[in-house]
Amino acid sequence: MVLQQPLSLLAVPPLESGDRLTRAEFERRYRVTPEPFKAELIEGVVYVASPVRNLHGNPHFNLITWLGVYSAATPGVSGADNTTTRLDLDNEPQPDALLRIETGGTSSISADGYVEGAPELVAEIATSSAALDFGAKMNAYRRNGVQEYLIWDTFENRLSWYQLQNEEFVVMEPDTEGIIGSQVFPGLWLEVPALLSGDMMAVLNGLQRGIADPSHQVFLERLAQQRPND
Repeated sequence: MVLQQPLSLLAVPPLESGDRLTRAEFERRYRVTPEPFKAELIEGVVYVASPVRNLHGNPHFNLITWLGVYSAATPGVSGADNTTTRLDLDNEPQPDALLRIETGGTSSISADGYVEGAPELVAEIATSSAALDFGAKMNAYRRNGVQEYLIWDTFENRLSWYQLQNEEFVVMEPDTEGIIGSQVFPGLWLEVPALLSGDMMAVLNGLQRGIADPSHQVFLERLAQQRPND
């Protein structure tokens, strides 16, 4: 017996890499695409993700762990994993990870549950997507005002952390202890050598030192003032 496809599905072409679409058409096709599936719209072009290997999955897991612990210690800051983000009419990526200020920040949550606008921090794991992450996607994040952009190139085992300065992404260098600290999220410290070597205990210990830093407490007080009264 041959099952017939609903007419509503037959009328919608599948998403394919290289398609040039409006954001509205991209979302229309995505809504009827069976799971599991991941596609992004970058500068008006569709990119369909390849199957995820451990070379991507394990670093992704570690990055989410680091950001999740910081978010848990910082009420008013929330993160997300592989969440559709409506940057502008030509760009709807699904960042591997993001961190955003919930009230008074540069992004919001739409009525239908998507991130709209530029999160303050975006992170990408670059394996097969390296050319995109360092190219068109990086430009889209820069142009839309993402303040900090992390790219972990797992083939080279190299992490680049960029800060937006004068409308350009500038690389932030580690200090003498190998630590990079966020300029947008005080206390978000990363021991880069430990992360690249897979020593997550050292990464989390370094993060705890950042969370204990007085600058984090000042940030917490500012976030509390921004939150609406219950």
